[in-house]
Amino acid sequence: MSDSLRLRANLLLLLGATIWGFAFVAQRTGMEYLEPFTFNAIRFFIGGLVLIPLIRFLDRQRTGHNLPVITFQNRALLVGGLAVGVVLFAAAALQQIGLVYTTAGKAGFITSLYVVIVPILGLFIGQRTSPGTWTGAILAAIGLYFLTMQGSLRMAWGDLLVLFGAVLWAVHMILLGRHSPRTDSVKLAFMQFMVCAGLSAIVALLTETVTLDAFRAGLASIFYAGVLSVGVGYTLQVVGQRHARPAEAAIIMSLEAVFAVIGGWLLLGELLTPRALIGCGLMLAGILVSQVAGQTEERVTNDEVRDMRYE
Repeated sequence: MSDSLRLRANLLLLLGATIWGFAFVAQRTGMEYLEPFTFNAIRFFIGGLVLIPLIRFLDRQRTGHNLPVITFQNRALLVGGLAVGVVLFAAAALQQIGLVYTTAGKAGFITSLYVVIVPILGLFIGQRTSPGTWTGAILAAIGLYFLTMQGSLRMAWGDLLVLFGAVLWAVHMILLGRHSPRTDSVKLAFMQFMVCAGLSAIVALLTETVTLDAFRAGLASIFYAGVLSVGVGYTLQVVGQRHARPAEAAIIMSLEAVFAVIGGWLLLGELLTPRALIGCGLMLAGILVSQVAGQTEERVTNDEVRDMRYE
């Protein structure tokens, strides 16, 4: 792989991380006009629609002609999309409701903890966790304490909701890892977005009220969160990870949390105390250590397996 190709891939991933980081700003401002489930229903429905051109393009590359986006004969796609979509619905709902009570920057950092939570949850399904991952988890936990804990060891309600959401984002990643190899990953993304949009719409119809004026007022936030964050951001990730080194990709994508803080500061005037900034730094260090350690162990394991073939 040429250096220019890898650099281009890394720049695409950096752009994706920037879009996702600033999406926390759009999600928070969207709550000024729309309620959480209504916002998520519209956002993920639009994001799914944006993926259709990418699906068509990839189908033409593989087969020379367009295929149906979803076929009822593809059981793996339907089952996987339903399972992953339900968890996505729950995770996105907790994050969106939490953003009503916390800042975009704090939500971005807390959500990024899913990177550390994934290998820890992996212990329950027989996966190994490296010492480096445990080190990263400890650093992230200490950082979370500095970022969110208030007097008398009390965590703010919004931060707690986003933290629960981070656990579900980790479950979501594990499920994606299980179902993606069995079917088309982009079509699986489309399916999960539509399931999430449908469930969000059902809850919104039962519990929320939306007006045309509110929809118009929140249109900019909906456009960013749906078209850019879900549609364009996912496409950049798919394209970029084809040519980026795994460790580099993981580090670049973890910068999403940093861009969330920058976006909250620039666009919403959010300020973090020195204590919270220390927490952000420790959490970012923990995420990076966990990612690099995991990629290093995976590379060493693959090398050992390859060497065994020639013994």
